Amino acid sequence: MPILPIFTYPNPILRKKAVAVIEFDAELAELVADMAETMYEAPGVGLAAPQVGISKQILVYDPAPSEEKGNYTALINPKIVEMAGEEFGEEGCLSVRELCAEVKRAYRIVVEARDLEGNELRFEAEEWPARVLQHEIDHLNGILFIDHLSSLKRALYKKKLKKILDAEKSDDGREIAR
Repeated sequence: MPILPIFTYPNPILRKKAVAVIEFDAELAELVADMAETMYEAPGVGLAAPQVGISKQILVYDPAPSEEKGNYTALINPKIVEMAGEEFGEEGCLSVRELCAEVKRAYRIVVEARDLEGNELRFEAEEWPARVLQHEIDHLNGILFIDHLSSLKRALYKKKLKKILDAEKSDDGREIAR
């Protein structure tokens, strides 16, 4: 299974609302397996299909501690149907380079989705797993965690990112595909 390229901000695919999956077949299962392998390799705790350049409502996640990783969950067409409470916690993102920041999220959520065979799922998540799911479901809606930051913090990050991208261009004289 190949490791997929992870697209980084400001690539426009990250801002696109992903389309629903209608075919639950071997191709979907293969994509999910590749996404999981990519997530673990990165390393990350979640990965949404738009992050690998595929605008479909698919995500994989594994919020377990490092020593317990390897049992990921795939969700197809997930949506949050209930939210309760709120808490702040630090987040980073495989698609948002060199930034971690405190983000306010719901403490508890209820998610409806489908599994790889198309079976309906409905479950509750709290604390860290709820945060991971909210972050990844945001990706499916074209939302990045930086959108939850103040306009000042976003502006500072964009300035920092511009310097990073400019330095990469000047290092070898060509732009890197993202």
